[in-house]
Amino acid sequence: MALDNLNLAVERHEFLSLLGPSGCGKSTALRIIAGLGNISGGRLYWPEGGHVGDIGFVFQEPTLMPWATVFDNVHLPLKLQGQSRRKVGDRVEEALAMVGLQDFHRAYPRELSGGMKMRVSIARALVTRPKLLLMDEPFAALDEITRIRLNNDLLHLWQAQGWTVVFVTHSVYESVFLSSRIVVMAARPGRIVGEITIDAPYPRDEQFRMSEPYNAYCREVSTILHRAMGDN
Repeated sequence: MALDNLNLAVERHEFLSLLGPSGCGKSTALRIIAGLGNISGGRLYWPEGGHVGDIGFVFQEPTLMPWATVFDNVHLPLKLQGQSRRKVGDRVEEALAMVGLQDFHRAYPRELSGGMKMRVSIARALVTRPKLLLMDEPFAALDEITRIRLNNDLLHLWQAQGWTVVFVTHSVYESVFLSSRIVVMAARPGRIVGEITIDAPYPRDEQFRMSEPYNAYCREVSTILHRAMGDN
């Protein structure tokens, strides 16, 4: 059993992180929300007017088509909906501008850094104009400097666009910086063992990363996480 008695409510416009060790069901929960996995029991409820078509999904790897330009990679979800490049070109350009890649629409993935490839992946999720953005450890493979920069950019976009975000991570520090709420999970079976609200104002910046409240939250979340790992 991948998940056991998972009872999770996500509020509109919330930035929720799922934190826990490998194998605790974080990614499984995300895929269920996205409609990419079957559930053996329980129910998934959407708010009135919401449905799976309102979701954008960013995977851990960028999974870009190497033979296609940045523009065509971002256009892909709309192409699969039958919408031509000419018809939705402005939307693709808009998504690229959101992630700072408006000047790279003709580039190919091989010409991009790891961080830029992830930006393309994020733009591809944003081009459908989702209400809910699901992110499965999108920055895990990046160097620390790039990761911090993308964390900053993601928070800026989240505040500007008003999405709801569910973010999977292994990093206590990343989860505290980004989240309005953190849910800690344990493995075998996957279950929720703790939850903490990060009561710190947005926008957040380097000053917050260096602050005592940030460090205190990191210690508190680490304590819950270590307890979760000891339960296995």
